[in-house]
Amino acid sequence: MEQKRELSSEERLAWLRLIRSENVGPITFFQLLGRFGTATKALEALPELARKGGRKKPIRVCPVADAMREMDTLLAFGGRLLAATEPDYPTALRMIADPPPVISIRGHAHLLNRDILAVVGARNASAVALRLTGHIAREISREKIIVASGLARGIDTAAHQASLDGGTIAVVGGGLDYPYPRENKALQEEIYERGCVIAEQPMGTVPQARHFPRRNRIISGLALGVLVMEASPRSGSLISARMALEQGREVFAIPGSPMDPRAKGTNNLIRNGATLIEEAADIIDALQGIRQRPLKEPDQPLLPFLDPLQPEEQDLDRLRPDILSYLSPTPVEIDELIRLTGEPAATILTILLELELAGRIERHFGNRVSIIE
Repeated sequence: MEQKRELSSEERLAWLRLIRSENVGPITFFQLLGRFGTATKALEALPELARKGGRKKPIRVCPVADAMREMDTLLAFGGRLLAATEPDYPTALRMIADPPPVISIRGHAHLLNRDILAVVGARNASAVALRLTGHIAREISREKIIVASGLARGIDTAAHQASLDGGTIAVVGGGLDYPYPRENKALQEEIYERGCVIAEQPMGTVPQARHFPRRNRIISGLALGVLVMEASPRSGSLISARMALEQGREVFAIPGSPMDPRAKGTNNLIRNGATLIEEAADIIDALQGIRQRPLKEPDQPLLPFLDPLQPEEQDLDRLRPDILSYLSPTPVEIDELIRLTGEPAATILTILLELELAGRIERHFGNRVSIIE
């Protein structure tokens, strides 16, 4: 990704239009930006790329009027849009494999580039876990470490409430202006004033189940480490822990009684290498060493434009049927497709880019793709 710089108002509008266009996700966004140089040129190329991927009807490119309306609504709400190249955008988040190209924020932007600990856990948390979460979050906050969470009921709520004085970050699954759950509306309002609220989705978006894994990658991506307080074996908090590991973040877990199903997930994390935590001092000591590690961008072949030679159209025509034959509803690593074909990464990634814009493949965490039937 290019060096940090402020975007012009025209560039910011084009960035917003590109990420709001149909079938454009974060990885695809940056591939397009790198290949065409600017978001404006990428927007012009979308229809032809989607057609080459097999799309029958025209792809929906976000209209200028829609993007301007979103920006005006955000500004009137007291928020602002941050693009991934801009100085206030969280540096740690820039370094994950699929950073949001733009985020909406309201509150104190300077908190986004402080040392951050993510705290996640069960919505139906035990009284003991809620009390311990509050204690740890307060102690962490007193050490000038910012606490980030997802504003859900249970552990998230306890973490935010306890860290308000030090400045807390809430990452929401819907629009910046949509309080969810409703019972946390007052808390969200307070975080606007004393902390910072982040949203990847447009203003007014009602949270849906598919939004929460995307929200979770932001929570872990912001942080030096993720503390899992309580989690059942199928908890979404374990997804956050897995994302944190993929992002190179430290995972901490509080052990619990084997008789409580809400502790089974955290106990299993510890069994598999998570750092066992009993009090805030354990985390503070661990973060001292972690903050010395330089962040680095992920080693994943996400950007076809790193190859100075762009693929020849005849090579793309020849390989499209082969790539389709290798794909199935079961996700496969992109590295495996490159190995199977023996072709340059830029060629394979260009075909996958076309297929995604055509709505024929889906991307998954871990640099994997699957076909949509």
